[in-house]
Amino acid sequence: MSEINNVLPLPPTNSKIALNIIIRTFKNEIEKTGLTRAVIGLSGGIDSALTLFLAARALGSQNVTAVFMPYKLTSPLSREHALLAANMCGIKLLEEDITKMADSYFNTASFGSDNDRLRKGNVLARLRMIVLYDYSVFTKSIVAGTSNKSEILLGYGTLWGDMASGVNPVGDLYKFQVYAISRHLGIPDDIVQKAPSADLWEGQTDEGELKMTYDFIDRILYYWIDLGWNKERIYTALHEAGQDPQTADMVFNRVMASQYKRKMPLIIKVSEKTIDREFRYPRDWGM
Repeated sequence: MSEINNVLPLPPTNSKIALNIIIRTFKNEIEKTGLTRAVIGLSGGIDSALTLFLAARALGSQNVTAVFMPYKLTSPLSREHALLAANMCGIKLLEEDITKMADSYFNTASFGSDNDRLRKGNVLARLRMIVLYDYSVFTKSIVAGTSNKSEILLGYGTLWGDMASGVNPVGDLYKFQVYAISRHLGIPDDIVQKAPSADLWEGQTDEGELKMTYDFIDRILYYWIDLGWNKERIYTALHEAGQDPQTADMVFNRVMASQYKRKMPLIIKVSEKTIDREFRYPRDWGM
């Protein structure tokens, strides 16, 4: 019986070419705004660590700020790994604890407590983005995004929270490519090999919440999105691999249900030229 990596193999990652494209474009896109600096929310995880390394290469360490924003339940290991990544890049790590902000809201909100983990996670993500965007104004910086392609397609992120940014250098990298490029750059194994987690509560992991591994998710997404395989062809491949074909539906359904997170808010059309319909000029038009 074939294994999934034989019937749905993932391509090798050409890290050198990817880095050249990302670093050059990252620098150019920021400079188009008239700015030269970036600020990054550093969580201690692999995605934000990779974003930090890319920003340091694109802009120079002196033009990058890393901000660690713990909540009272944040693991001490997250701080340790965030500091490790910042030190390797020669970047000072700032710390802004969001516990008082978050608990003040949770304790005074008129429509329920913070026991709902989804709500709580969303609030924490949006509070962190408040800090980053406020800091970006203070330092005349662009907020660099840290959401990878797998997360964005699944909608596994908070709208106007961790999904927000001015430029996202890792948003077109699947999780398997994030791992490959991170290893190529020498990001420490302690960060690379750690189970991906939003660190919202003890023992929380991305794959535990998703009920799927990123390895499985990336194979389905890559063949469906990038190679254009239809669902029936993917079902057949999973059957050949000895897996229940219907497990792919968890991926398909999440992608389709979260499309609204990947678009600007719908504007009801009443004029001849509506923003994001007829008016779709790139941000550097006329330059």
